[in-house]
Amino acid sequence: MVFSILIGIRLFNEVWSNTMVIGSYFGEQGSTNYYISIIAFTGITLAYVLKGGLRSSLLTDAIQMLFFGLLLFILLVMILPNGEQGVGDYLSSGSWTMSTGLNLLFAAGIQIFSYPFHDPVLTDRAFISNPKITLKSFISASLIGVVFMSLFSLIGVYAQFNNLEGQAAVEVSKLFGTLVMLAMNFIMITSAASTLDSTFSSFSKLTVIDLGKKKNQSLKKGRIMMVVIAFGGTLPIFANPEILSATTVSGTMVIGLAPIFIFWKKKVPKLSFHLPVFFGIFMGIVLATGKTPLWILFSDGPNADLLWVNVWGSLICLLLFFIPYWLKHGKRKNK
Repeated sequence: MVFSILIGIRLFNEVWSNTMVIGSYFGEQGSTNYYISIIAFTGITLAYVLKGGLRSSLLTDAIQMLFFGLLLFILLVMILPNGEQGVGDYLSSGSWTMSTGLNLLFAAGIQIFSYPFHDPVLTDRAFISNPKITLKSFISASLIGVVFMSLFSLIGVYAQFNNLEGQAAVEVSKLFGTLVMLAMNFIMITSAASTLDSTFSSFSKLTVIDLGKKKNQSLKKGRIMMVVIAFGGTLPIFANPEILSATTVSGTMVIGLAPIFIFWKKKVPKLSFHLPVFFGIFMGIVLATGKTPLWILFSDGPNADLLWVNVWGSLICLLLFFIPYWLKHGKRKNK
């Protein structure tokens, strides 16, 4: 039940974070066009996933992957030989400091021990394949993802070289004409849709199959829950949050899972599961509300609060995991 709550939080954040990306293509954050485009995009995605469920999600994933790879190749061919910068300039650009990205990089390094394990969009697909195929798929996807993200980041470097403001991929595509710009918009919309429809189907499975009683399971209830998460997950856009906060806050809320997965073979009391998980949720709330105490920060710049909330939170979660274990074995020795 506790783990399902964490998954529910993740799915809730997935909705508004992806629709905000689409809204930013049609208007400034908070504008009428911005909100109308988000509502329309969510409604269209909801309509086809209500009909096709997980099958629709898998189809859009395949389409998104195909177009993304093709467009990325085209853009890189255009930008790498273009201008005064060579490949070496791209690789050596920027500076490695806490304020220019290392805060976020180190925070991500901490969250890799917990964040991937609560991704229902991935894990739901594990139940339609055998364990060996699933393992190979996850490893392959991880390697491909690292390569694609690293290559895609070069577009952002190009945007910085040319002093472009806004979303790098969109602004760079505008430099190469209407056709490339439309192709970029299409791939970004397809990408957001492939995540959003997966979120709807995963939330439906979570609430109706995983948490529901067998006798009450039905397609109708699954579709109702899709509508519920589509509506509820859209509400945060009216508070104009930061897009990245969906990932950072959600990732912080599950840092308590790290010791559970790392020491999964260790026989510990149930309290060793509950204490770190709930403390992780607490730390996520602290981060989301901006109540991080300044005295725990040992670096400056963007995402400094994210990094140090995760550092101290992870250490305390680790301690909370072992305290019940130590107390239990201490009592046995005393007897």
